[in-house]
Amino acid sequence: MRTNELMLYKHMENGQILQDITFLIENYQNDYYNMEDMKGLLYDAVNEILEMAVSHGFEGDLWHNYLTYLMASHENAYSTSCEIVGSVDGSINQVALHDFEIFKELFDYDFADMESVMGVDCISMLHDYVGTSGHGSVFNQRIRDRICDLSKSLAKAETAEEFKAVITQFYKEFGVGKLGLHKAFRIAHTEEGALIEPITKIAHVHLDDLVGYEIAKKKLIDNTKAFVEGKKANNCLLFGDAGTGKSSSIKAILNQYYDQGLRMIEVYKHQFQDLNDVIAQIKNRNYKFIIYMDDLSFEEFEIEYKYLKAVIEGGLEKKPDNVLIYATSNRRHLIRETFKDKEDRDEELHTNDTVQEKLSLVARFGVTIYFGKPDKKQFQEIVRELAKKNGIDMSDDELFLEANKWELSHGGLSGRTAQQFIDYLAGTR
Repeated sequence: MRTNELMLYKHMENGQILQDITFLIENYQNDYYNMEDMKGLLYDAVNEILEMAVSHGFEGDLWHNYLTYLMASHENAYSTSCEIVGSVDGSINQVALHDFEIFKELFDYDFADMESVMGVDCISMLHDYVGTSGHGSVFNQRIRDRICDLSKSLAKAETAEEFKAVITQFYKEFGVGKLGLHKAFRIAHTEEGALIEPITKIAHVHLDDLVGYEIAKKKLIDNTKAFVEGKKANNCLLFGDAGTGKSSSIKAILNQYYDQGLRMIEVYKHQFQDLNDVIAQIKNRNYKFIIYMDDLSFEEFEIEYKYLKAVIEGGLEKKPDNVLIYATSNRRHLIRETFKDKEDRDEELHTNDTVQEKLSLVARFGVTIYFGKPDKKQFQEIVRELAKKNGIDMSDDELFLEANKWELSHGGLSGRTAQQFIDYLAGTR
């Protein structure tokens, strides 16, 4: 087996299993090696494949799933060139075809003779594996299904060219690696720098689920649509009252445009010093990235906003065209201002400069969208629509009466209060 001849798909994560299986394929009839040691190596490899099946939720032919996972997750010169855009020109295609010929040989390899010679049947157990649940801890069901479906399609390919076409189409539709397979990410600070980690479980909220705020949603949609289409777009600040759907709107935007290459990275203000490192890791990829900052605000003694100002606009390096910043806040001006700011006028000669420095952060968000608290009528309309979506059969009079009682003791008029009320009804009926 020619895995040592791979040119693009090298140094793969979890690639040790492939090396061990390849060694066994090449040497299981070699009397030089002790058969018990060979069996031990095989069982270790099978154990690793089974552990991956559980953690990733794989089902079906686990050997094929493992090989598919390697190709779907490995970022190399070919896979990253094809992500979102599809087939590319150039000699890289010849190199890729060479590697896919090897992977096809691995897909088609018949382990029957190896099992017979070694006196084992553990590989046969991997060919039609039934999982214990619809997903694992690493992949959710959506990603698991895509890997398993790709595995089946690759197994049906009759030629290396067809094999290459199938995996290339996958790169176009879903991307490659963690940035391709996952929608949303968080940042972890390590000694080596900022590490972008996938968020495997996110809310599947959609814009149609958010009742009202049509003008606000349209502004957000128009800006995001322009962004994913490669047109000019602005950083967005969603501000307004608590519980009005600011954060939910941004999550819904991600769900709506994920299949067009949109990804989201959640960053907290204590991580702003890592922003340049994060942007350096994503600026040359074919995806569109929204750096998402939820509930953004600064006390007057906090200076992290200076990092943010420099990243948005002001540093020597231009912010990449595939990166935007979306933030939500309950404050219009983000940085807390007090009456003391006015009292300090007598103590500071250039008071206006200080005020302008604080306000300039908001000015760097080209689009600001207001989410206000609904009035009584709007609140009742939200309650009515949510009740309909959740199959709650109550007369409007009874529904509104109970909703009014609920909001008086649960935070007042807001979309969040309405959703909590509907959840309460759904759980008690």
